[in-house]
Amino acid sequence: MRKALITGITGQDGSYLAELLLAEGYEVFGLLRGQSNPKAAWLEQVLPEVRLLTGDLLDLPSLMRAFARADPDEVYNLGAISFVAHSWENARMVADVTGGGVLNMLEAARLHQERSGRQVRFYQASSSEMFGKAQAVPQNETTLLWPRSPYGVAKVFGHHMTVTYRETYGMHASSGILFNHESPRRGREFVTRKITRAVARIALGLQHELVLGNLDAMRDWGFAGDYVAAMHLMLRQDLPDDYVIATGVTHSVREFLDVAFAQIGVGDWSRYVRTSAHLVRPAEVDLLVGDWSKAASVLGWRPKVEFEELVAMMVAADLDAEAHAESTPLLAGRPAPMGPWRPATATGAAAAR
Repeated sequence: MRKALITGITGQDGSYLAELLLAEGYEVFGLLRGQSNPKAAWLEQVLPEVRLLTGDLLDLPSLMRAFARADPDEVYNLGAISFVAHSWENARMVADVTGGGVLNMLEAARLHQERSGRQVRFYQASSSEMFGKAQAVPQNETTLLWPRSPYGVAKVFGHHMTVTYRETYGMHASSGILFNHESPRRGREFVTRKITRAVARIALGLQHELVLGNLDAMRDWGFAGDYVAAMHLMLRQDLPDDYVIATGVTHSVREFLDVAFAQIGVGDWSRYVRTSAHLVRPAEVDLLVGDWSKAASVLGWRPKVEFEELVAMMVAADLDAEAHAESTPLLAGRPAPMGPWRPATATGAAAAR
């Protein structure tokens, strides 16, 4: 039985990845920072097979203890402060956790590898935000990195540190340069989930307005469940490398709104949506669209869920979650259900008209 250690286990990627690895017969360990994580109980309920360990990305000794306990064959470093808007308000913390945490994880993996005498395969979650002021369209693994947020800068540090450990110590360390990927498990603070949850609440009569920033922002959006499969494929290769994971297609926030509101029978969403300058990024990224041809040719990977299906999936899950929370108030605020999605109901569509 192979063993895997996942940081960021309670995030959308961590939970999808844990499901995939458990289905592959892995013993899966998840790293939590103390016992105060609000999603810990949720994870224990829906993925009881995952063995949770305590550790902090800023505390190397705690990471070394986690490595000794899990003795992993594979490590997936997904842990980070990943909300880009937050990074301007807390640049130092984001730099320490999202950037410095990668260095601590790499060092813990290197020391454990030396101590155990066994190879540890390492995955680093890099980000399309590293391209920022894009120097080429589409972006691939050789495109110059030009981040435009503290988050992007921290991700660049972690990315280059992963390459450095690979080249210096011969570690099997790979980075996935993932473009935006969403799911019903996405945090509510992210624009995609903010939209789909608001659409569900509008359909149910629980909300009447949605406030957003730049509606013309363009992103390459894919499904998180597809993207974690690419992570696993990277660590199954004989040689480590870096891969862009994307769909190669961009859509604006306006298009996201079109598809989301269509799920509840609303064609003109302008009466529900207004913009605020306070929600616009200080420095917006340029056109981010990924060239995933290397992942296709080397890993045999391709995205399966298309944009419209992804948005419909998220709206349907939020309709279920909000309707359930309304009937059972104690469940309000919990993550969306992890089960299969279904199209929006006729009742939900009628409620929004």
